[in-house]
Amino acid sequence: MPEEPIRFQNGAAYERMMGVWTRSVGEIFLDWLALPQDLAWIDIGCGTGAFTQLVVDRCAPSEIQGVDPSDSQLAFARERPAANKAKFLLGDAMSLPFEDNRFDAAVMALVLFFVPDPEKGVAEMMRVVRPGGTVAAYVWDIPNGGFPIDPIIAELRAMGKTPVLPPSADVSALDALEALWRRCGLEAVEARPIAVERTFADFEDYWRTTLGAGSLGDRIAAMPEAERQRLKEGTRARLPAEKDGRIIQKAWANAAKGRVRG
Repeated sequence: MPEEPIRFQNGAAYERMMGVWTRSVGEIFLDWLALPQDLAWIDIGCGTGAFTQLVVDRCAPSEIQGVDPSDSQLAFARERPAANKAKFLLGDAMSLPFEDNRFDAAVMALVLFFVPDPEKGVAEMMRVVRPGGTVAAYVWDIPNGGFPIDPIIAELRAMGKTPVLPPSADVSALDALEALWRRCGLEAVEARPIAVERTFADFEDYWRTTLGAGSLGDRIAAMPEAERQRLKEGTRARLPAEKDGRIIQKAWANAAKGRVRG
């Protein structure tokens, strides 16, 4: 039987795990974009609204719309302070519910590798952005080990198991991401890596936080006890602790930006 696709249904658990990472990369990403205030933004695949909140806090948008396919993630997003400015809508990245040329900037934060057809996703971003506007995204560098859950993925592979990855994981490599932006016809294309790190109190903190966020935790919970413990101890060995027990995990994403032709 084929594995179910990756899903995120628990907004609070996702926020504890990936929301923190989203903000760490997002701060650097927004500095790199260096866009002026008072723009109309769309945050595609907004999830719990972690990146949307960053845009509201730092960029003083005239308007910001968040779009996501998960009702539960959107429910969490609507409880954020950003909801005073942002609107959060149910929608599909490959068929956005907006007219052409609506926004000044379209962004995807840790989303593009979940889009079944990334080229179509970028084309939709371009469609809803006015000429001269910005289309940008960042994604974990999955092919090169930048994904925060990579220690678990690596251990699953060592156990002879095939981990379920985002359907378009290959697009997250830096050269592939830049090539996609150029192939879609964007101007002034730039791409760069963004390295971040996060501290967990100890390995148990890392394990609970990481497995609480999505369907990966459900799959691991369903494994036989012996396999689950083997996976846990193998992952622990891949994350050596500091003297005080803390786990300092490094991760990195790749980002691309470009301008819609005028």
